[in-house]
Amino acid sequence: YYYRRGHWTVIILYALVLVLFMKVLGGFRVGYLRNLDVFYSQILSVIATNAVEYLQLALIAKWKFLQFSTPIAMLALLQMAVGILWIIAMRTVYARLYPPHEMLLIYGDISPKALIRKLQSRGDKYQVKETMHLKEGIQAILEKIPQYESIIIGDIPSHERNLFLKFCFEHNIRCYSVPKISDIMIISASEINLFDSPLLLFRNHGLTFGQSVVKRAMDIMIGLVGCILASPFMIIIAAAIKLYDGGPVLYSQERLTKDGKPFQIYKFRSMIMESEKRGARLASEHDDRITPVGKVIRRLHVDELPQLFNVLIGDMSFVGPRPEREEITKEYEQSIPQFRFRLKMKAGLTGYAQVYGQYNTVPYDKLKLDLTYIENYSFWLDIKLILLT
Repeated sequence: YYYRRGHWTVIILYALVLVLFMKVLGGFRVGYLRNLDVFYSQILSVIATNAVEYLQLALIAKWKFLQFSTPIAMLALLQMAVGILWIIAMRTVYARLYPPHEMLLIYGDISPKALIRKLQSRGDKYQVKETMHLKEGIQAILEKIPQYESIIIGDIPSHERNLFLKFCFEHNIRCYSVPKISDIMIISASEINLFDSPLLLFRNHGLTFGQSVVKRAMDIMIGLVGCILASPFMIIIAAAIKLYDGGPVLYSQERLTKDGKPFQIYKFRSMIMESEKRGARLASEHDDRITPVGKVIRRLHVDELPQLFNVLIGDMSFVGPRPEREEITKEYEQSIPQFRFRLKMKAGLTGYAQVYGQYNTVPYDKLKLDLTYIENYSFWLDIKLILLT
């Protein structure tokens, strides 16, 4: 009797852990993510869940690891096969229930080309049939909107945008809008009802004292464990860099962290020596200054491993906005004055912009992603971003 109960307990725990990982990593987001991305999320969820189950069974069986390896490997293969079939079936159902929207895109002085490219990459959900510039006139745009199932509003002035939003609300038309910096702050504000007058409270102070303590404790724990687990890889990488050109293994550079405080960030050197003798410039995807060893470690992102020591020291957090150089920050501020808003939180080894952004994400969009993290910070959001990383 108790033996059977033990089986059911293990099965239920396994199901709960699998659902947790699938929820966090996006394994259920059929229709929202591409098929390959959903399958990739499911693979990560299965691997993580099976690793937890493997340790759980080993603990129950007094650390007899090997006897569980084959059944769990077979289970993982079966789950992946079922996952492929489930994704195909659900995607077919989703496509029939929710066909792609024919959309009108409204834009202003900022070119919509980048946004259109992103929408075209998801042709199964969005189809931009027509674009209209604000200079064509508010009335002409309002007359055009009812001809479409939905519209998307680019980065245009708030006054005009509000006119289109209210018009769509009145006529039950689906409306997408590119958020502004102020929108991100509004979304994260606290609601207060002053008798019959609703108010929005913007605290604007970053983390509370309690949140700072919890975040620092998590950084120390992750930093210590990370340094121990990564030490064999760091030794191999250091040896490879040294053998290639005999130069220094580590590369340090001054970056900015919370409140604009400068600190020295450490990375494995991935470029030739004296790579910045002509001045500071951002690395590009096919930069000719990157060494063969550097290409490998940058592709695997292991050139960032020495920053675990920055986390332990306290200059960085494990999760936060990526630290920029002061001269790069000043350059961005010339066109984006709000770029320093990112400095309300300690710089991070990984972060919201790294997980949800891309290599070529423009600084303005990175700022929006970083502010989304800062304004919505929670311990569980950090855990989610670590898992997604």
